[in-house]
Amino acid sequence: MAWDTQGTKRRILRAAVEQFAAGGLDGTTVERIAAAAGVNKERVYNYFGGKRQLFDRVLSEELAAVAEAVPASSFAEEDIGEYAGRVYDYHRQRPFLTRLLRWESLAFDEEVPDEAQRRMHYAQKVSAVADGQGRGAVTRDIEADHLTFLVLSLAGWWFTVPQVARMISGLDSDAEHARRRAAVVLSAQRIAGVSQR
Repeated sequence: MAWDTQGTKRRILRAAVEQFAAGGLDGTTVERIAAAAGVNKERVYNYFGGKRQLFDRVLSEELAAVAEAVPASSFAEEDIGEYAGRVYDYHRQRPFLTRLLRWESLAFDEEVPDEAQRRMHYAQKVSAVADGQGRGAVTRDIEADHLTFLVLSLAGWWFTVPQVARMISGLDSDAEHARRRAAVVLSAQRIAGVSQR
């Protein structure tokens, strides 16, 4: 019987996402990831190198997934509040990304892996804001890079510190998530100076 290399890699990556999101780079072991994936730890090393390389790969794949799922081209054509709502929805379905980014900030003092490529990814979002500003759909009172960061923070912070969100606004019910999403959309629109239609 042939070994399912691609299936094994996918299992390892899924297990690594969950383990790294829960414990970060320093609080996770290759042994734990291998056990969660149902493989021998040598498979992890053979396919991905060490733990740090696997963390880098996991984070790169998660960032690529959100970029594909929630693209931004121009906030002159797309409502920035609705964009923030879609980002909120994505993080609600996949809360791992904000946790991985939080752990990354603790593990790396300076430049992070793939930083140049990731800067280009974020530059596209800044460009979408700048286009909205240039065409009069978004305020110029806040510079495009800062406005981009603020909108992404509005949408993602709920999932970065879910315990704080729960203590302030209540349990994670569907009704509460609808209320949070509506607040994210409206807040992004107001920060961006979008007139209410």
